[in-house]
Amino acid sequence: MPAGPGSRTPAAATTWPPSEPSERDLSPSARVNGSTPEKPSSPGLSPRPWEELPAELADKLRPGLDPLVEELIEAIRIEVPAYRRTLDGDFGTGLRVGVAEALEQFLELIREGGELPPRTRQIYVDFGRWEAGEGRRLESLLAAYRLGARISWRRMWETIREEELGEETVALLAASVFAHIDGLSAASAEGFAAELADRAGERDRQRRRLLRLLVESPPADPAVVREAAAAIGWEPPAELAALVYRADSPDRVAAHLPSGSLAATIDESAIALIPDPAAPGRRDEIERALRGRPGALGTPVSWEQAGRSAERARAIQRIREAGMLRSEGLLAADDHLAALVTLGDPELLDELAAARLAPLDGLTPGAQERLEETLLAWLDHQGVVKDAADALHVHPQTVRYRVAQLRELFGEDLDEPGARYELLLALRARRASERD
Repeated sequence: MPAGPGSRTPAAATTWPPSEPSERDLSPSARVNGSTPEKPSSPGLSPRPWEELPAELADKLRPGLDPLVEELIEAIRIEVPAYRRTLDGDFGTGLRVGVAEALEQFLELIREGGELPPRTRQIYVDFGRWEAGEGRRLESLLAAYRLGARISWRRMWETIREEELGEETVALLAASVFAHIDGLSAASAEGFAAELADRAGERDRQRRRLLRLLVESPPADPAVVREAAAAIGWEPPAELAALVYRADSPDRVAAHLPSGSLAATIDESAIALIPDPAAPGRRDEIERALRGRPGALGTPVSWEQAGRSAERARAIQRIREAGMLRSEGLLAADDHLAALVTLGDPELLDELAAARLAPLDGLTPGAQERLEETLLAWLDHQGVVKDAADALHVHPQTVRYRVAQLRELFGEDLDEPGARYELLLALRARRASERD
């Protein structure tokens, strides 16, 4: 078995449990597949039963050790499907190291007591990591452990059955074997889970890097983007659109986005690139993934222009969060282009409205509403009183009266083109906010 991280070579089999145990009898850790097993907690059982064994028992067991190593290796190679291969190279070396180490350390525990030394335990942690890296299930490794344990116990019993050890000592030896295999299994399960977590974390990091490259401004070098995409197996689509959504549960949303989507959380903001955004039913797919959460979809673009789509999506999201687009669920930038132009910078619009509409601040809310409405209609219809009156459904004389009030408040600004434009912009933005 190939070596694990660092200079150590992980083992493929551990050796010890007792007399032909059934799988049900093995410790819980020997049946774990990908999570760290729990330690046994039955009352009255010592976590280190080997400390109660006579130290000289190790010397009685030692003679059968060397032939047992080769027997175990051959049995594992034949009986465990995942390990049916030649024993040349790193695989065979790792297997021998693991088997021999487990046997030697078991005898050492009987002699000296204590626990597995960190160096030995790390061999089995590394072995679990290797199994995860090879894409195998942890059960393949634990199956080798169980097989090695059955054979080992049978040979141990053959060695000691002529000795006058007493039933209590034999029972303690069996308990020690169980505890030893549990410790080795736990170490490997820990390594297996850690490797999976590390690989998932690395993939997340690569995904975030690719997304940053795609949506950053100015755009990244296309060759760099292609290399980053190839690293995670993502094929850049001919057309895509950026989706920005709330990051309260980004993984749950990402899991239901259309196939081929690239999603990650960047700077506490959840963003996804959706392939083929104009495909039939695509918006429905996105809305189902959002499940009612607010989301903003940018303009469809080529993948080289993903940053432009992302900026449109962010802008629409900012406008909604500022309360200027009162819509639930998914908003598409292409459906609100006018809002993007007029409301793209809510803070700036607030400053413009505060400056240009300041003359109305001293009025009552009702009077302010009426004059704002009249001023907008009057500007929209280029000062034609009748047309403004028709739009407001009031008498023309009412409009003339209100315009006279406005002239008292705004003075020459009502006749200056630049000021009129800024007034119109401020009023339209405010009205758009109130409508939506």
